[in-house]
Amino acid sequence: MNTKKKDDQPFGPLHEEIISLKNSQKLIFHRLQELGFSVSKLHNFNNARRSTECPAFTVECDAVVVGSGSGGGVIAGILANAGHKVVVLEKGSYLARSNLSLLEGPSMDQMYLGSGLLITQDMDIMILAGSTVGGGSTVNCELYKEAMKIVCEKMGVQSEIEDEGMGCKNGKKKGTAETWLVDLVKSGNGAILPECEALEVIHEEKNDNSLKHKAIGVTFAFQNIEGMREICMVKSKVTIVACGALTTPSLLKKNSPSKSNDIWPEAEKKSYEGGIMTAMSKVVANFEGSGYGAVIQTAGLHPGMFSALMTWVSGQDIKMRMSKYSRTAYILAALARDIGSGKAFSPYSISYKLDQLDEEKLKAGLEKTLRILAAAGAEEIGTQQEKGRSLKVNEASSKEFERFVKEESSIEIGKHSVPICSAHQMGRCRMGTDPTNSVVNSNGETWEVEGLFLGDSSVCPTAIGVNPMVTIQDISYCTAQSVLQLLKNQKLG
Repeated sequence: MNTKKKDDQPFGPLHEEIISLKNSQKLIFHRLQELGFSVSKLHNFNNARRSTECPAFTVECDAVVVGSGSGGGVIAGILANAGHKVVVLEKGSYLARSNLSLLEGPSMDQMYLGSGLLITQDMDIMILAGSTVGGGSTVNCELYKEAMKIVCEKMGVQSEIEDEGMGCKNGKKKGTAETWLVDLVKSGNGAILPECEALEVIHEEKNDNSLKHKAIGVTFAFQNIEGMREICMVKSKVTIVACGALTTPSLLKKNSPSKSNDIWPEAEKKSYEGGIMTAMSKVVANFEGSGYGAVIQTAGLHPGMFSALMTWVSGQDIKMRMSKYSRTAYILAALARDIGSGKAFSPYSISYKLDQLDEEKLKAGLEKTLRILAAAGAEEIGTQQEKGRSLKVNEASSKEFERFVKEESSIEIGKHSVPICSAHQMGRCRMGTDPTNSVVNSNGETWEVEGLFLGDSSVCPTAIGVNPMVTIQDISYCTAQSVLQLLKNQKLG
């Protein structure tokens, strides 16, 4: 008799605690109550500031976590494992790994914020941010010492290269949907509500004359079985916001006193095969100096994004470039640890100004990239600058090569001359020791609202210059310990 493990079923390892809000209200209530949550249509906001619309129903729990990525997923799993009732609100949908298409079009549409088509207000920088159960940890390629060890073991961090696409069908990419959220499911203490949007953090004034506020939950919206928009509330003892650097700040600003800081080839090899990120050079990283340099990385680029970023000057030119797609080595000329800052008025309204020093770092990375490609045996090299110039390396003299490299790496970046992309957004709700220039303290709790914690990349004081997935999980692991202590104190008190 053939048997399958539950994790291998097409529903995925989280299906037991995934509650679709597109079901009937009766079924939603039944599933939540079955998992041990109190659900009611009656609600009492007292003096709490709230949405003007009355919630259709209220769910009560120990902790509500907004976001399920590298921050929220970690905190939710730890709290549930400790015996606390946890509700996770996720804007994106849940896709079990066995149901992933790994194709660029549907994956971008289903797993990225804005279907992967976000861009800054001046249309100068493309923005990529995961939006699915597991967040960026699903789509990404890859106390403190204690936290680092635990997180890396949990993620199965390894140096070997695995074939990967848009997601991972075999579960080797250990995002939160395959690790910490599985802990939540196995504990029996959690519920995950996908495809719902957090509207605001609900808080009320404390009764101790301190003028401080206390978080009491979150309101959220979703589309019900009839296609109508409903608004509900999760009432909780503690609230954790972990929906990313693009979304967390704007959520905090909605009727909340909490502030944000507003800154933030082998011969037979095909370019689309193998690992997403397979090599990195620190030749211009400046790690030993200011720390504000750039790293050079290879990137697995799918045809849609390749065609969007690749410049062309005629119909024939783009056809020729696309015909060479499978043999084109695409390198992130420089992943800069930037000094510049921007504003995210909402996840879909973003501004950013490229600092002059950041532009120089990108140019230095571009110059080294062209030399690396030539040294690796590339027959033709070029950049994404608008004129679409390229150089046939084997046919060029040394003088022609040097002139080409110098000219291409000195072109002004920005103002649509060279496409720029942004990933791994960080900052705007920085962690610190001074409430006048930070949003949360070293425990991850906001200075102004008690019981409101942040657990994502928005708490990073500066950009770190590399993929922050492990760092976010480390910080969130520590924040979860602070939340556990607060819940313990509330129980004792």
